[in-house]
Amino acid sequence: MSSEEASHTENAEEKKLSKKELAKLERQRKRQEAAAAASAISAVKIDEDDPLAANYGEIPLNDLQSKEISGKKWTKVEQLNSELKDQVVLVRGRAQAIRAVGKKMAFVVVRKRGFTVQCVLTVAPDLVSPQMVKFATSLSRESIVDIEGVISVPGQAITGASQQVEIQVRKLYCVNKAAPTLPIMIEDAARSEVEIEKALQAGEQLVRVNQDTRLNFRVLDIRTPANQGIFRIQYHVEKIFRQFLESEGFFGIHTPKLIAGSSEGGSAVFRLDYKGTPACLAQSPQLHKQMSICGDFNRVFEIGPVFRAEDSFTHRHLCEFTGLDVEMEIEEHYSEVMDIVDRLFVTIFDSLNETCSKELAAINKQYPFDKLKYLRKTLRLTFEEGVQMLKEAGVEIDPLGDLNTETERKLGQLVLEKYGTEFYILHRYPLAVRPFYTMPCHDNTNYSNSFDVFIRGEEIISGAQRVHVPEFLVERAQSCGIDVKTISTYIDAFRYGAPPHGGFGVGLERVVMLFCALNNIRKTSLFPRDPQRIAP
Repeated sequence: MSSEEASHTENAEEKKLSKKELAKLERQRKRQEAAAAASAISAVKIDEDDPLAANYGEIPLNDLQSKEISGKKWTKVEQLNSELKDQVVLVRGRAQAIRAVGKKMAFVVVRKRGFTVQCVLTVAPDLVSPQMVKFATSLSRESIVDIEGVISVPGQAITGASQQVEIQVRKLYCVNKAAPTLPIMIEDAARSEVEIEKALQAGEQLVRVNQDTRLNFRVLDIRTPANQGIFRIQYHVEKIFRQFLESEGFFGIHTPKLIAGSSEGGSAVFRLDYKGTPACLAQSPQLHKQMSICGDFNRVFEIGPVFRAEDSFTHRHLCEFTGLDVEMEIEEHYSEVMDIVDRLFVTIFDSLNETCSKELAAINKQYPFDKLKYLRKTLRLTFEEGVQMLKEAGVEIDPLGDLNTETERKLGQLVLEKYGTEFYILHRYPLAVRPFYTMPCHDNTNYSNSFDVFIRGEEIISGAQRVHVPEFLVERAQSCGIDVKTISTYIDAFRYGAPPHGGFGVGLERVVMLFCALNNIRKTSLFPRDPQRIAP
């Protein structure tokens, strides 16, 4: 076979390869390149004859063991701006990108807290030696470095970094080396589907990092700008949740996660042995937050872990998530609870839009989404009204049954078209689909004083007025097939006088997922736990 024929055959075989196989070949190529770079790195040694040798190198471990307080002042990367021109600064961060320009010049982009700055090494007498440039280019990406240098302001915009200044490097020390070969590259993990598809159309094959790979190497994945934004948004939701409720007279409590029996009823619990006694992980703080109301706490909230053992292999279910729970006394009507939900979430949404623009922009760049539409006064519909809207759209459902994922989305679409909102409350749910502690409606016991709240056609909150009369609570528990003995301490709490009360629970991860229109809840769980994952 001639070389021309061989080449033709190879090209034909390449064309037969699937996108997945081509991506695999690209990853192998990158690993080989990284291995070659690793060999080069291991070969680099500090030239002791270099008169500037003290200005670069690896910091010995001994010096990093809290040896002394030197008084050095580090400047945050995000604080670097033109006002610091000609000043000497010291920064610490990760070597995100390293590029040599011949043997006498190199660029190192340093990243910290989602901000980046371009650092320039240029060989110059008594300032930067060729050996120092060589050391810089030998660093592995994602290594942690200390860089000292002088701030300069280039005449043109810097496209490869967030800060519009450069550091003219005078000293460069490696604090901790990253492995020369990374299982996933940060730029690959930060790439959007739009970029990947655009490249494919242009005949270029870019690496797509799939979800399992991301989660297997989550410590690298969460370094991307989008993930940095997601988890700062998540914290902001938690912070505003707490601040708003405190302003409304609530205070935080902490309830046990090890309980006898099950908090919601049913079999979807993680069972365990508690010193010889059967027990389980709490499905919610429901029972204990109600007991707190019986203890005259009046208005309480909790932020804590919730455990669900359902084998739910969906985009929106986890086996462990962070619950935001609220319970409060009711003066007259369960609408008082919905009033809190209304004001709370409008406050959260407003705050995210007003104060988290940088984080939202970072998320939007990788996962494009439309800004959430919501009303100043949250729309409330009864379940019957929702069923009627679906019926008029040609969707028939059981009027006393629950909504499934498909009908939730359809109703969300109808509500958006009619009322111009993606956030609304649906209340007076059928009693048969609610937990045993839910209070039935006074005028029709087929329905209950309960509600769900939806964002972008998906449920995020369940809430209700609770049954506070012990005899009625026993009756309801038995009708739902719950062994009353397993919740006897809960029921007994109502025998000493319990005020009318209600509350709700919401999953923190689901709020962030839907606010940012992300397609999977695992993106908003730092280290997700689902039916197939319990590590890392």
